[in-house]
Amino acid sequence: MSASENKDQFRPENHENDHFLLTTVVGSYPKPKWLNRAKELYQDDDHGFDEDDYQEAKDDAARLITNEHERAGLDVVVDGEMRRNEMVEFFAHRIEGYEFNGPVKVWGHNYFDKPSVVSEVEYDESWLVDEYEFTASATDRPVKVPITGPYTLASWAFNEAYEDDEELAYALADLVNEEIEKLVDAGARYIQIDEPALATTPDDHAIVGEALEHIVADIDDDVRIGLHVCYGDYSRIYPEILEFPVDEFDLELANGDYDQLDVFKDPEFTADLALGVTDVHVAEVESVEQIEENIKKGLEVVPPEQLVVSPDCGVKLLPREVAYGKMENMVQAARNVEADLDAGNIDIERGTPTPADD
Repeated sequence: MSASENKDQFRPENHENDHFLLTTVVGSYPKPKWLNRAKELYQDDDHGFDEDDYQEAKDDAARLITNEHERAGLDVVVDGEMRRNEMVEFFAHRIEGYEFNGPVKVWGHNYFDKPSVVSEVEYDESWLVDEYEFTASATDRPVKVPITGPYTLASWAFNEAYEDDEELAYALADLVNEEIEKLVDAGARYIQIDEPALATTPDDHAIVGEALEHIVADIDDDVRIGLHVCYGDYSRIYPEILEFPVDEFDLELANGDYDQLDVFKDPEFTADLALGVTDVHVAEVESVEQIEENIKKGLEVVPPEQLVVSPDCGVKLLPREVAYGKMENMVQAARNVEADLDAGNIDIERGTPTPADD
């Protein structure tokens, strides 16, 4: 399957424009306040709120947020990660070999329940198939499955069992591969690997690349594999990341006002670009017109057939009404840019870095 066919499989049958800029989200979304309350009741032994009750609450939240993504008009939806707490902790609880010994202070008054790898990691039961199947049953739109990548799962844990984090990352990559195979068997066709740790230690991009080779081994080419890398100095990993075996790179650029856009113009960006066009660090809804201009920034790097539109990162820390407003305006902006492309109203020269100021 060609790159354009890989993306076009997610094009709605009744899409109104000839051009198609796929719209999606990175993953996380604000949880309804009542879901947080349900968790408190479940953890309080003085209440009769049992595991079945809490499961029902998570199901209801997943169904609600999936529907919210539909109402916003997204082409590809997720459930907002309603069943997940933290991106490493969630998976560490499901992988044999991890152990938790209490929270670790990371900065200020913030704590992270950082796990330790105390023995060889092993794959037991599926991590996400039930989550995917439930979400797919709640919508008629394609569903994307975000998975925390093996490099981050290794880097954000204490390694007490392997010679180094590189060896641990490759072992974890083999487990991610097993999980993706089960997801594909369940019907998933869009997988996103989240590797925020890559941006903090970019010199290890070769390790991430090799881990991705493990991840995609024997995965059919009609399964779309994306890599999300948020914040950091992208010039330290580009163009090396173009060698990674993924269809799409999801990059956080709106927060930096596209200061790093020129990094991706030379050499040519050969993969699909999932461009962050709304800033998840700002609790204000950008106008449709502003997001249109942000989308056009992406067209300076890749042609329309290689462009995907999304927020910069997960939106879970925003007020829910703001998160929804950003998505709704983002979708409308994408449709407007498609119409302008159809009409020939957009003429953007690609691949030419902006000259530095004298």
